[in-house]
Amino acid sequence: MASVAFLGLGVMGYPMAAHLKNKGGHDVTVYNRSAAKAQKWVGEHGGSHAPTPREAAKDKDFVFSCVGNDDDLRSVTIGPDGAFQSMKKGAIYIDNTTASAEVARELGEKATEYGISFLDAPVSGGQAGAENGALTVMVGGEQDVFDKAKPVIDAYAKMVGLMGATGAGQLTKMINQICIAGLVQGLAEGIHFGKKAGLDIEKVVEVISKGAAGSWQMENRHKTMNAGKYDFGFAVDWMRKDLGICLTEADRNGASLPVTALVDQFYKDVQGMGGKRWDTSSLLARLEK
Repeated sequence: MASVAFLGLGVMGYPMAAHLKNKGGHDVTVYNRSAAKAQKWVGEHGGSHAPTPREAAKDKDFVFSCVGNDDDLRSVTIGPDGAFQSMKKGAIYIDNTTASAEVARELGEKATEYGISFLDAPVSGGQAGAENGALTVMVGGEQDVFDKAKPVIDAYAKMVGLMGATGAGQLTKMINQICIAGLVQGLAEGIHFGKKAGLDIEKVVEVISKGAAGSWQMENRHKTMNAGKYDFGFAVDWMRKDLGICLTEADRNGASLPVTALVDQFYKDVQGMGGKRWDTSSLLARLEK
């Protein structure tokens, strides 16, 4: 059993922290910007909560975070009440936020100054993956630090991989989002085309999902897309945040992402339709408007 802090109890962090407590058997202290949610979590799972990241992280072996963006991450780590201010020497900070590779490298350097270690460890699998403890975790950092942290991360993951040096986890997550964006748009266009052609979408997908066109998105989203229901996963607002990170990094490294840039604008159209909190499969709604 390890002594653990978890910072950020959103739709992902709330169940992830619970798996660390219940499946991992760790002693968990939680922090959330809204204290009421932290109190609710403790009421459901035990453990304890703290009023600041600094207090939550004090004397912990591992500190996890899953927050909104780069600025939120800086706040809970190197801010005046941030976790880095109180973490003991040799402790490991594991960040599950989808953020920029730039902030990961920045915090990796800061962590060294504080005598602690840092892993950028964004996740994929959505809310269902978090709730089922079946996330894919893409990690950047040092091998020895990864080896110490992996048995703890395993509590909420089905796959944990070290992708390279600090920042490599975030870069891998960017590739994940780039691939998803193109897949969802292709699936949306396929369903749209099938409806216009008068085909039975269920019959079509039953056949083509067993061939080269098959994908997780097709298997898990085609039914809700066909029914015009878009409340089953990762929100459009979050996807646009992630694609913005991808496009900024592409500007930096010279990669050409024409399809990603186009789909990002399609998601902007969905936001304009009132679909900010619809899931990413709502690209079909844009085609059918």
